[in-house]
Amino acid sequence: MNPISLTPAERQQIDQGAFFSRLSEPLRHDILQRAYVRRLPDETMLSHRGEPAEEWIAVAKGAVRVSSVSLAGKQISLTYVEPGTWFGDIALFDGLPRTHDAYAHGDTTLLCVRRADFRALLQAHSELYDALLRLNCRRLRLMFDMIEDLNTRPLAARLAKQVLLLARSYGVQEGDEVRIGLQLAQEDLAQLLGASRQRVNQELKSFEREGAVRVEPTRLVVLSREKLLAAASR
Repeated sequence: MNPISLTPAERQQIDQGAFFSRLSEPLRHDILQRAYVRRLPDETMLSHRGEPAEEWIAVAKGAVRVSSVSLAGKQISLTYVEPGTWFGDIALFDGLPRTHDAYAHGDTTLLCVRRADFRALLQAHSELYDALLRLNCRRLRLMFDMIEDLNTRPLAARLAKQVLLLARSYGVQEGDEVRIGLQLAQEDLAQLLGASRQRVNQELKSFEREGAVRVEPTRLVVLSREKLLAAASR
């Protein structure tokens, strides 16, 4: 990989990612040698549902919005892939098409490994099989946690938990406040939580009254992590 392809901040996101940082130095080196960089402006489509899988991808900057289309033809956001996270390996393993649409959310930098290079890495490093198995086990656990939350916890608790996760991944400390750098409308939050925008708006206003957050246009500012933790545990 050309060492100047990623900025120092982007390279840091890759190096410190939970998955990549646990790999051996020889495997990390080989991945970077085979990877290339893609820079995408906001709303650029990365892949379309039903397309063949061609790349294994890590987010180095920005985010990737994974979405689906409802029966009524409406785009529904399912998750946002954050910096340091790798994805796309499942379709490369089973050979089936992509299951969802993926778009750049904000100016986004991706580190990509072509299908043939991904296969070569697997052949050269058995360690990668184990690492990806652990990664997919973690994804399954998170998925079951989300299903449990959706079916057993009130919206206020799920929203508080989501805001805390966003603050952890995209928070910028500004004195005693944490500004969430990822630009999300309330409709986006509602889609992530399987709720209506109106109900999410009501809960955010409640958090504001309690002094937990401040709501700005397309931004959230965390004023009290402790108050959000209390709301998440209700």
